[in-house]
Amino acid sequence: MKRIETEALVIGAGPGGYPCGIRLGQLGVKTVVVERRWWGGVCLNVGCIPSKALITAAKTWEGIGKAKEMGIHVEGARLAMPELIAWKEKVVKRLSGGVQTLLKGNKAEIVDGQARFVSPNEVEVDPGGGGEVVRIAFRHAVIATGSRPIEIGAFPFDERDVLSSTGALDLKEVPKRLVVIGGGYIGLEMGMMYAKLGAAVTVVEAMDQVLPGFDPEVVDVVVKHMRRDKIKTLLGARAQGFERRDGELVVRVEAGGKTEEIACDKVLVTVGRRPVTEGLDLDKAGLQVDAKGFLAVDEQCRTKVPHIFAIGDVAGEPMLAHKATRQGEVAAEVIAGRNAACDYRTVPAVVFTDPEIATAGWTQAEAEARGHEVVVGKLPFSAVGRALTQMETDGFVKVIADKADHQVLGIAIVGPHASDLISEATLAIEMSAFLEDVSLTIHPHPTLGEAMMEAANATLGHAIHIINKAPAAH
Repeated sequence: MKRIETEALVIGAGPGGYPCGIRLGQLGVKTVVVERRWWGGVCLNVGCIPSKALITAAKTWEGIGKAKEMGIHVEGARLAMPELIAWKEKVVKRLSGGVQTLLKGNKAEIVDGQARFVSPNEVEVDPGGGGEVVRIAFRHAVIATGSRPIEIGAFPFDERDVLSSTGALDLKEVPKRLVVIGGGYIGLEMGMMYAKLGAAVTVVEAMDQVLPGFDPEVVDVVVKHMRRDKIKTLLGARAQGFERRDGELVVRVEAGGKTEEIACDKVLVTVGRRPVTEGLDLDKAGLQVDAKGFLAVDEQCRTKVPHIFAIGDVAGEPMLAHKATRQGEVAAEVIAGRNAACDYRTVPAVVFTDPEIATAGWTQAEAEARGHEVVVGKLPFSAVGRALTQMETDGFVKVIADKADHQVLGIAIVGPHASDLISEATLAIEMSAFLEDVSLTIHPHPTLGEAMMEAANATLGHAIHIINKAPAAH
């Protein structure tokens, strides 16, 4: 058995683990990073990156059909799904290969295999395939094992007929009819993508709104686009099971006390994700997960065993790649003896639907629940010149601020490039900016970013490009 001694051990090389390993190396901490399957994690290999590649392709395909409005006539365009998947894989391969290079470049040692604790200060790593087991002794450990799709008993994943989000990213042809079980962000991103590529999509959601938890006013804009894409949505509905009948799948859905049968070619199940901790033998490290499978951590990402940290999806909501990255950096700084902590109010959320949704800070309801009397301003993208030139005018920027002192409490964007625009909003909240900080910052014209400035002006009652509902503040 090979033996390694290290200052820090990172288990998992996803968007939390590999930045943690890199930062540890930068800080001069001897580090070993263990990964059992995907360098770069789910996000890079079968999540964030490949899904956004396909979403971009779907929007491009849709854009070809709209080009004639600009006087551009395209003849003979065709969609070659195998070539699209090959391009997606090329993007993934390039990025995943870079992860190991970055870790090695920062003097972190990498080990392939499944890690399991044998004590609070040791793990064994099994590379599989009869390879030599490695025992690693450490002073500090970071658990960054991520999450995986939740499987419904009546819809076991076979990645042929019943797909997880992983299988949905690898189809060699577009299904004619697709049933999506779960109307959260993954379900809508994948459902809208396949609808644009030509699939007839039905979304089954148990709640009374798709994207539960998001501002209904924001969600309404996406719902209108779903209708344009001819996506059928069943709310307050539960998928009970399915059967194969005459060469097709028939899904049974219960809604309002009635059962409906939906014929389709593929079923995509996106009802959430659960943390991956099995196989780690956490009990031997003195750890146990909560009822939802998460490891409890403090603001420095420490578990109840002080020298063992947990980051990313395994450490609880929100289960977002950029949160994992920040936690990885914080854990690394703490291990290196620096003073660092996480501030979860500044974690933005992004949904890559059409149009995109992005939020930072609190919603109006959340701000009021915390005792704030608020003022709200909105600027529709239809009033933004750059949005008109892109033929993407649906949606708005919404700013929530404290009425008394004008501190920005939250910003929601639904519209073109919301995922890019939200970074300014996140910075404003992180630095405790006031409405005047945003409104008095000169934004370049013509850009989509002007909507942020004008939404702040609207909150103050002196937006230029809309009729203000509130009186101007003097």
